Amino acid sequence: MGGNRQPGNIILDDKGVDKKKLEDIRSKIDHIDKGLLELLNHRAALCKEVGEIKSISKESVFKPFREKEVMKKLISQNPGHLPDDHLRAIYREILSSSRKLQQPQKVVYLGPEGTFSYFAGIEYLGHSADLKPCNSLKEVFQIVEKREAELGIIPLENSLQGSVGQSLDLFLQYKVFIQAEVFCKTSHSLLSSDTSLARIQTVYSHPQALEQCSNWLRTHLPEVGIVPVESTSAAAIKVIDEKGSAAIGHEKLGDMFGLNILSSRIEDLPDNWTRFMIIGPTPPEGGHQDKTSLLFTLPDKSGALAGVLTVLAQNGINLKKLESRPLRSEKWKYVFFADLECDLSGEQYQDLKMELSKRCSSLQILGSYPAGAYIQTL
Repeated sequence: MGGNRQPGNIILDDKGVDKKKLEDIRSKIDHIDKGLLELLNHRAALCKEVGEIKSISKESVFKPFREKEVMKKLISQNPGHLPDDHLRAIYREILSSSRKLQQPQKVVYLGPEGTFSYFAGIEYLGHSADLKPCNSLKEVFQIVEKREAELGIIPLENSLQGSVGQSLDLFLQYKVFIQAEVFCKTSHSLLSSDTSLARIQTVYSHPQALEQCSNWLRTHLPEVGIVPVESTSAAAIKVIDEKGSAAIGHEKLGDMFGLNILSSRIEDLPDNWTRFMIIGPTPPEGGHQDKTSLLFTLPDKSGALAGVLTVLAQNGINLKKLESRPLRSEKWKYVFFADLECDLSGEQYQDLKMELSKRCSSLQILGSYPAGAYIQTL
């Protein structure tokens, strides 16, 4: 019962496991963990020193370009036993902790807790981020502009349903600047306090989520009542004590609110991505960024837009996005939102910026920032 002794002093347990070898490996892991702990604490001490220096110069602790370069370098040096996505997840939390050690930052988002904006914040900024929900996108912009929060998270566009018009409009009303972007894959689950799909009579969710799962609902729950609510997390809260009901939302809402996942990946089109922007009250550090977003209006004359596009083409600038929105302050006037593949804050683009200013009636630089990562886990 105490194990079978094999040749060479190998002791196997009843399942044929070499117990001594297993204990030796675990001892090595314990030794490595002790070393990691010492190194992490040494890193934390250095981060605090960096924070003290930044506090004197009033420099932001959020440096997305620097963090992107750190991650890129680590992945290039990764020998491969640890998968790259695991490495990213580990260092996301290390960088999140480092930011908080340097200077705690309040980050606001469209709440309540459990919305896709909330999970985008966790996935990009890590669990050490101090996330605070707001009641509206307008409130997110207001709080950031007033410097009552260091950062805000806003949805800008969805790969299937296009731009979030309200977010674009709010950039005209509030003086905030884009610091970073992140692309999050949006996947929906059906959650309920019940355990059987056959018992579901009512489904709650945000209108956009209901639309994105409409074919699945018609196929699997053709007779149920469909009720739109203000957010996916509000839907999850609603079904906690309501028998025969289910919510559509992020699968992690199941753990958050103690709900069962009746079905996963129920979105009609699986390649569904949402682009979120991290905004702040001051322009980001420029000179080495990948992209620039801007708003501009044009004089009411023939060829005005063509003139702007020609200037970009002549300077070899790739236009990643161009969209017009009604200018609410003047009827039948429009403002253009554009993404350029360049750092318009860099010295080498100052002549280009001057030329654009001449061609436009107004030009508002929203920020230059690093190209965002694509995160699969949402």
